[in-house]
Amino acid sequence: MADHAGDIENLSPGELEKLGEQFRKDYAAVREQIGKVVVGNLSIVDGVLVCLFTGGHALLEGVPGIGKTLLIRSLSEALSLDFSRVQFTPDLMPADIAGTTIVTEVERAGGGVSREFTFQPGPIFAQIVLADEINRATPKTQSALLEAMQERSVTVAGESHKLPAPFFVMATQNPIEQEGTYPLPEAQLDRFFFKLLVGYSSREEMSEILNRTTRGDAPTIKPVLDAESILRYQTLVRMVAIADHVQDFAVRLVLSTHPEGEFATPMVNKYVSVGASPRAAQALVLAGKCRALVSGRPSVSVDDIQKIAKLALRHRILTNFEADADRIDTDQIIENAVQTLPRELAV
Repeated sequence: MADHAGDIENLSPGELEKLGEQFRKDYAAVREQIGKVVVGNLSIVDGVLVCLFTGGHALLEGVPGIGKTLLIRSLSEALSLDFSRVQFTPDLMPADIAGTTIVTEVERAGGGVSREFTFQPGPIFAQIVLADEINRATPKTQSALLEAMQERSVTVAGESHKLPAPFFVMATQNPIEQEGTYPLPEAQLDRFFFKLLVGYSSREEMSEILNRTTRGDAPTIKPVLDAESILRYQTLVRMVAIADHVQDFAVRLVLSTHPEGEFATPMVNKYVSVGASPRAAQALVLAGKCRALVSGRPSVSVDDIQKIAKLALRHRILTNFEADADRIDTDQIIENAVQTLPRELAV
């Protein structure tokens, strides 16, 4: 990433503007390719793409059969990146993901055979990794994946192995089946940039799905973006300007989720037990920068922060028993904070 940062920092304002235009074209091209297969869920597609171009990871939650895995597979086909899928099950072990050291026989130059330990990479060594039904694996296996997500490397037998770049994990989970599952702890959920809730299709979308899947027409997705371009765009996103008052709004929004804090809302004080972490503020600012760049604007607005607040915060807030009793979820709490928090406040 450092080389890409150096290249972009040396560009003139005109060249940066052209690169921004190319980013918008490539973003639209990837979105169009996914749309050949995935019907509807445009907000989910945008959420996944924001995660990709900010270097974050996405968690998709929804009932079975609504296209979570299809969306992720379609994205991988629209990008010239290595892709691997891991089906999480209770018997999956960390070595099944990260890889393991095996004994191999090597012929010596002077004759004979010697045995050596060789690292056999696991499916985590891909640029796009689909962790399907992540909540079905044991906490030990989950933590192995989430460590790789954070460190961008894995350690096996005392030796560290760097993961390829870009490295993007998309995990899915089913919210309705609790038996035989291991819900991700809050500290591990925090590693995900966005949590995206995939809903049901509308009447028109359902009809279009049937038209595409029951008439023998199989649309083909063409790759339109490579690893070099993605890394370049990830650097470009971080260079988007953000005014002090907009960044302060993001900070205050995160602080408003902390019970009994300076900016906590009455709803937060009543229903929240643990608020969002600093990673939430990072997600708000980076996602805001990506939205501004996609929209062709030179800087982030408060509206950008408000639009992505639920995606960045909903999995980073822990509600209490009173919220369960009153059927209050995190999205309602976030919406209340967004609506009541002043857009600008004197420091």
